[in-house]
Amino acid sequence: MSNTLLPTYFLSHGGGPWPFMKEQVGSTYDLLEASLRDIPRQLGVTPKAVLVVTAHWEGRDFLLSAGARPPMIYDYSGFPPHTYQIHYDAPGAPELAARVKALLDGADLPAQLDHERGFDHGTFSAMYPVYPQAGVPIVQLSLKHGLDPLTHLRAGRALAGLRGEGVLIVGSGLSFHNLRAFNASGAAASHAFDQWLRESMALPPEQRTARLMEWEKAPAARVAHPREEHLLPLMVALGAAEQETATLAYHEDRFVGALAVSSFRFGAAQL
Repeated sequence: MSNTLLPTYFLSHGGGPWPFMKEQVGSTYDLLEASLRDIPRQLGVTPKAVLVVTAHWEGRDFLLSAGARPPMIYDYSGFPPHTYQIHYDAPGAPELAARVKALLDGADLPAQLDHERGFDHGTFSAMYPVYPQAGVPIVQLSLKHGLDPLTHLRAGRALAGLRGEGVLIVGSGLSFHNLRAFNASGAAASHAFDQWLRESMALPPEQRTARLMEWEKAPAARVAHPREEHLLPLMVALGAAEQETATLAYHEDRFVGALAVSSFRFGAAQL
């Protein structure tokens, strides 16, 4: 494991607790689920732990879940009663949380440990299809207030060394996140922004980084992301593998009937 440089991922994690709603959502999430289930094959190894940068947590400083047995956070409303009893019982990794804090502190990006924080749906909905047995430890990393893209890119750069230590870095967000237009009314904007995003990923590393730091100039940027918390996990995943090739790990043009959404891997698959 120590000789394996793991890739990083930006995952579009879907809506709410979808993996636990098969009867309600039908085939809506089939392509996303298949892409997530394929990640262990792509890695070729089981990580020692997963660091999930979640769009659903923000702090004045970066925050890290540091409990040994994180509880659950049902951070959604209007879903079936059984989705408020879901358990994804992956262990935490307090030593990894402390290691991440030290790396961020050392990069002049202050971080704090939160021993009570539970798994939000940006974490458990993304990770359940990847590791359904919940056997791989997980630490969550928050976003930092202000949502500055360069700050989050710098955080990824500070954490890049974890890839050689058996830690899988996952940014969990959504490439299109406008809940008022999460239907046919958002189709044109989602397709325009997603095309720009995929084109950006194909650029040489320096150009790619520069373009993503100015993501607000993209077509339909502020329609796709009225608030950018679901895009910022991408910047951390990018920063941790900034010189690596980006691969389209998941894409569909008719998500929920109309929207273009994508996920990306930075770095090569092992298999």
